Amino acid sequence: MQSPLFEQSNLEVEVTQRFALQNPQMLRVHLGGDVLAVKGAMVAFQGQIRFDHEKAGSVGKLFKKVVTGEDVALMRVSGEGDVFFATDAGFVYLVDLAGDALSINARNLLAFDSSIEWDIRRVQGAGMMSGGLFNTMLQGTGTVAIHTVGQPVVLDCSHQPTYVDVQACVGWSANLVPQVVSSMNMKSMLRGGTGEAFQYAFHGPGFVIVQPSEWTPAQTQGGGGGGFNLGGLLDG
Repeated sequence: MQSPLFEQSNLEVEVTQRFALQNPQMLRVHLGGDVLAVKGAMVAFQGQIRFDHEKAGSVGKLFKKVVTGEDVALMRVSGEGDVFFATDAGFVYLVDLAGDALSINARNLLAFDSSIEWDIRRVQGAGMMSGGLFNTMLQGTGTVAIHTVGQPVVLDCSHQPTYVDVQACVGWSANLVPQVVSSMNMKSMLRGGTGEAFQYAFHGPGFVIVQPSEWTPAQTQGGGGGGFNLGGLLDG
């Protein structure tokens, strides 16, 4: 049988790393310890693999998931073999944490080492007008796999203020503390608005990841929409 389908670029990639890219839009994980992945992200597996619902881990974290709408629906993947993950043909990127932290829109999360701690954090300055904005904080040592709609850009925020549409923002280095600002003005609102109501404002040493596509509010998990403005109650 002959076909371009069987070209080398489409065949399995033999790797020794635990986390590796099968191709730019598919993650391959060789299990040697449990992995946490977004529910529904598995597209194939080889070997003896088990998938279990991953609980929030604490009453406080479960409470945050319920009231914020930050639906980090995770499954624990265990066993022996290889698992392939992908979501909406998004471009996959690996981030290795070494005790540091990354704040990620839950919609862009794919999988990560089970040793990494995760929690839901409220973005400062995100009030009722913005629907309440929340992100998923990942911290510890291990690998995080994210996916983006299209090829992203990583912006350095240390030299000048950087503003990012909340629906296009994938995540940022956790040492940054973004504020939510509005570019709306009354004259523009009366004329139908600009479609650019709220942005994250970053300034300081660190980076922000931006994808060339915007999640719609109904799709957004890390970008709020449906969350409550509970202020400092969710900051811990």
